[in-house]
Amino acid sequence: MTDAFIYDAVRSPRGKGRPDGALHEVTAVALSAQILDAVRLRNGLEGHAVEDVIWGNVTQVGEQGGCLARSAVLASGLDESIPGLSINRFCASGMEAVNLAANQVKAGAGHGYIAGGVEMMGRVPMGSDGAAIAVDPSLAMKTYFVPQGISADIIATEYGFSRDDADALAMESQKRAAAAWAEGRFARSVITIRDRNGLAMLAHDEYMRPGTDMQALGALKAAFREMGEVMPGFDKVAMLKYPHLERINHIHHAGNSSGIVDGAAAVLVGDAEFGRRHGLKPRARIRATAKIGTDPTIMLTGPVPVTQKILAESGLTAGDIDLFEVNEAFAAVVLRFQQAFGVDPARVNVNGGAIAMGHPLGATGAIIIGTLLDEMERSDKALGLATLCIASGMGAATIIERV
Repeated sequence: MTDAFIYDAVRSPRGKGRPDGALHEVTAVALSAQILDAVRLRNGLEGHAVEDVIWGNVTQVGEQGGCLARSAVLASGLDESIPGLSINRFCASGMEAVNLAANQVKAGAGHGYIAGGVEMMGRVPMGSDGAAIAVDPSLAMKTYFVPQGISADIIATEYGFSRDDADALAMESQKRAAAAWAEGRFARSVITIRDRNGLAMLAHDEYMRPGTDMQALGALKAAFREMGEVMPGFDKVAMLKYPHLERINHIHHAGNSSGIVDGAAAVLVGDAEFGRRHGLKPRARIRATAKIGTDPTIMLTGPVPVTQKILAESGLTAGDIDLFEVNEAFAAVVLRFQQAFGVDPARVNVNGGAIAMGHPLGATGAIIIGTLLDEMERSDKALGLATLCIASGMGAATIIERV
């Protein structure tokens, strides 16, 4: 089977996902086009240079609807002969785009792909497309559906994580992200987003709160307690599935959960022939990919079984992996991953994560692959693993190896 290599990784800064956010006036198509153009120009891609653009986005409605990938190709400077494929695996959409591209390269279905994703959460609100698992009673009742925040609190309760544990992880995320920006660790991947006149709109992750401390976090109200305990009473639904829990300990809030932001990212994937054809040097080999389904009620535990799966299929152990990127959807997700594998926290999310910088749903999977690669190069590491939890109970993972 042909090797699939990463040749480049590009992302936008993450803007606050609200009307006063720096990227609020930019559409998903326009932001995607800027990212695609950055990949094209940085790597000299002319004509039918890649087989396809595979693009993830989660809320596929309105201006993010249709085949956004094809719209982005046409809005960019890429050749119109390049098609586009939009995909949705919720929070792992950007990673699944990269994994799908890699596996098609490995199978010989084309020499090169651009893969990634976008989400403009300030313009197209999360959940505005509807979702059967949440709104169709015949499915919601069967699966004991609860919102993700309740699921995160179930994880904390089930595996013994306190609010202080979650807040400490959140504070560390902010500290690491601030240090990474101060030291220029994202300089290779992050491009400045510009308006139609070429003026800079955003060059830095906007959501960060580097002054965060335990006292400030401790003052925040638990975000999901009311919907769990009062109306509509999701705790009772969850305890039908988990009857051994006397109560659910609500520890998550805005400060230890991922931020709502706007952003996009792309990864250039190709075989060895693609690199020779375009004069490019591969940065890493995509060694393995995996996905899995999990319990839809607790929902967010997917990084553990999918990591077990990808390690077993690769003949590796957690000890063989030098660095991990585990999406910080909620603090308990990362705490559970570290607990399950006995991983030193110093090897996980070295440069902070979505709690500090935000989680643009369709883009995050591609972002963390690029962040992982940059850090592997900076710290001279060989093997890295990126993974995300996924709504409705799934997990996805990618292992990359430097070349």
